[in-house]
Amino acid sequence: MTENLIERHAADGVLTLVLNRPGRRNAFDRALTDALSDALDELDDDPQHRVGVLAANGPVFSAGTDLHEPASPATPRGGEYGVIRRSRRKPLIAAVEGPALGGGFEIVLACDLVVADTRVGFGLPEVARGVVASCGGLFRTPDRLAPNLAAELVLTGDAISAERAAAVGLVNLLCEPGGARAAAYALAARIIKNSPNAVTASLRALAEARWPAEGAGWPATRAAVAAIEHHPERAEGIAAFFERRPPSWAV
Repeated sequence: MTENLIERHAADGVLTLVLNRPGRRNAFDRALTDALSDALDELDDDPQHRVGVLAANGPVFSAGTDLHEPASPATPRGGEYGVIRRSRRKPLIAAVEGPALGGGFEIVLACDLVVADTRVGFGLPEVARGVVASCGGLFRTPDRLAPNLAAELVLTGDAISAERAAAVGLVNLLCEPGGARAAAYALAARIIKNSPNAVTASLRALAEARWPAEGAGWPATRAAVAAIEHHPERAEGIAAFFERRPPSWAV
């Protein structure tokens, strides 16, 4: 059953999709991936919907892949989490009201616009667990941010605040705690007043302009994943995470 994992609210041309697995920090297993993919299919295919807003219940936007999964779940149309590799016809706004870490941050990077409240942190903590960011973070982060800031996120595993993310252009609108969804709706209304066909054509052009870099980014990511896939540090990092202790890296 997946119907409760994504809450859907449609009004005034906006389809709001709310991740609803708060007890697991909205981490993606197969069921949540399939539910989000199905909801994003509706966004793209139903002409009543002009803009999507992606939000989440609970204190965390998303922690990314559920580490009980052997790999990040994917769907044929959307790729990882049902969204990472999706070719969308409608704009998607991330309304972030809690930390977006690992794959959660990669989901934010897959959206077109980002609204965040001041409690939010964005980060890629994979290296602390002996793994690498495998859902676009290794090349979308330097695309959205200055290369040295991207390197800081990827190599330290530390998060940056919403204020810093807004200052460097990752966040379109910064709002007070609890205000991200309302701010996202206001941003969506600014899009909806425009020509639907022109918005779709412009969105496609923006995506196609990024294709050359993304075409190189995915093979580079696969190589990084292959380099750590069977290394003992991967097992140690994940075990340490579940056991709530610092990892012990062999030197």
